[in-house]
Amino acid sequence: MADEEARGTTERVLTLLGLLQQRRVWTGDELADRLGVTPRTVRRDVERLRAIGYPVRAEHGIGGGYQLGPGQELPPLLFDDEEAIATAVALLAGTGAASTGDAALRALTKLDRVLPTRLRHEVRALSGSVESFGGGRAPVDPEVLMTLARACRDEVEAGFEYPSKEGTGRRRVEPHRLVASDRRWYLLAYDLDRADWRTFRLDRMAEVTARTWRFRPRADAPDAAAFVQRGVAGGAYRRQARFLVRAPAATVRTQVSANAAMVVEVDATTCEIHSGADNLDVVLMYVAALGHAFRVLEPPDLATRAEELAARLTAAVQP
Repeated sequence: MADEEARGTTERVLTLLGLLQQRRVWTGDELADRLGVTPRTVRRDVERLRAIGYPVRAEHGIGGGYQLGPGQELPPLLFDDEEAIATAVALLAGTGAASTGDAALRALTKLDRVLPTRLRHEVRALSGSVESFGGGRAPVDPEVLMTLARACRDEVEAGFEYPSKEGTGRRRVEPHRLVASDRRWYLLAYDLDRADWRTFRLDRMAEVTARTWRFRPRADAPDAAAFVQRGVAGGAYRRQARFLVRAPAATVRTQVSANAAMVVEVDATTCEIHSGADNLDVVLMYVAALGHAFRVLEPPDLATRAEELAARLTAAVQP
């Protein structure tokens, strides 16, 4: 019985640690509700974390609560200084890889919670010596990534200079999620001045800062990956197109770049392709070259263009 109680306490304390890593500040009542215990038990569990080296701070008053701050030393049984630096630099390098970027950034954001100040300077200096070659994403300042990742995590406003048709100007946003494609990093955020959701490329940002002003997450937040992909694949173009393709979505996704089109599953053997271009003939030829039977769903004039193309191709093989 005692072993079961100890195991339950350990699991609860680990859950508490995970919650403290997810958000900048929690009230005692919020933690008690999440853990299903009393505020008194939360206080005891906080003391258990402090006893093993986790710097949990408690602040009173409006906006106060429990928060996990950077410590004077790394928590026991995790890393010594050299291991922490090596891990952080490796994660910084991993944020540029198409296959591991998201996971590396999530891990780096968690590590940032407990990385002592004295080590952060060394990590920044060493990260400058890490490069990659070949494909991959457009280069992004690791400090920009970390600033925005923290802002998403802590639910605080962010600001940055960003170019537009009217010229470069300051944008104030409530950051929601960082999204990585195989080419670039994007931020999905609620633009406070335009009162709408917007996608921003990190490599176009300058003077990125996070404020201390917290916001409540919006209930109408869209699915981040889908929202960004729709914008990247077609939203920026003058014309949009939609096709019904007689092939499984999983098969078509291996043929189509996520930056070129969005593949939506219809059923086990059929999917839709959504894409855009200034000249839809380019998209039509792209879909035809995939090698699957397909039908133009919209726009209507593109179906007419498909008929004309079919007639020209048929004429090309006639004697």
